[in-house]
Amino acid sequence: MGRIKSALEIALERTESVKGDKTGIEQFEARQQGKRLANEFLAGSGSLEEGIKKCPKDQRAALKQGIFDVLNAQITLPAAREDEKRLETAGKGLQTIIGDHRFAALYKQFIQAMARYLDEAAQYEEAIKRQYAPKLRQKEEELARRIGRQVRLDPFQDPAFVAFYNQNMSALKSNYQGMADQIREQAALLFEKI
Repeated sequence: MGRIKSALEIALERTESVKGDKTGIEQFEARQQGKRLANEFLAGSGSLEEGIKKCPKDQRAALKQGIFDVLNAQITLPAAREDEKRLETAGKGLQTIIGDHRFAALYKQFIQAMARYLDEAAQYEEAIKRQYAPKLRQKEEELARRIGRQVRLDPFQDPAFVAFYNQNMSALKSNYQGMADQIREQAALLFEKI
């Protein structure tokens, strides 16, 4: 009668012919290191140049790909003024990776456009609130009559206002979203050339 094999022995026999792809693993780890390096750079605590110099030459392409993936994903419409710094930092990092002076000029224009976007968004928001104010006051008065005391409503708690706001703001966002998409595409094209 034959010997009964353990599950471990069977698994070892089946995976005997499978060899690890050492270079593939190294490339994956370099890409992950690049992502970590990019996140540190965005947080203000790392240097991309030093990280790239420390990386072995055969892994630099994967490291740069990881850095690029993180930084290029940061190119989005800013939600607030605080996001401008993140966009500027991402642009500096991309310029370090890409190294094309035309990209730096293009990105500078993008940053200026995003500042205009934030200004316009603030103006739109005020205009939307002013336009909706009579309806909101009417709802406040109606509620005050029902419950017998003054009521102040936050416009963003009113579903009708939120729908009106989103409809108007989405038009503004769509005008500028194309610009962000174009910058990401241009960065990808230039990155492929290096």
